[in-house]
Amino acid sequence: MVHRKSIRVVVANRPLVMREAIVAVVSEQPDIEVVGEVQEGGNLAEEVERLRPDVLVIALDERKELVNEIGFFLGRHPDMRIIAVGSDQNVSMMYWAVVDIRNKPVEHSEDGVLNAMRERLSLSDLQPPLAEEMPS
Repeated sequence: MVHRKSIRVVVANRPLVMREAIVAVVSEQPDIEVVGEVQEGGNLAEEVERLRPDVLVIALDERKELVNEIGFFLGRHPDMRIIAVGSDQNVSMMYWAVVDIRNKPVEHSEDGVLNAMRERLSLSDLQPPLAEEMPS
């Protein structure tokens, strides 16, 4: 019998070094499986649709499109969690959908990101709406 890892992850972080570091750490976890990687310029929407991950890891950056991308993915896949890792900002955030998009700070460390992948969220975890919490 083949044992399926319980948490499926797609990593689409920039730069390449950060993506490789995340994949290396996640690949060592017995309960988490990297099911896909999207390189810069790759079609993230197609890969998420095809692979249906539990967790999507993206870059936390200053792009105005980031809020729209998070909303798009959580609108189509409300059970998916998104972890945005900012290498140059020394911050990580987790996003998930309830009625609207919410976020929660994540400890900016290897353990912090792994714990966020394993976390099951409830209504008591609600924070202010996304637009009020984006890093500046």
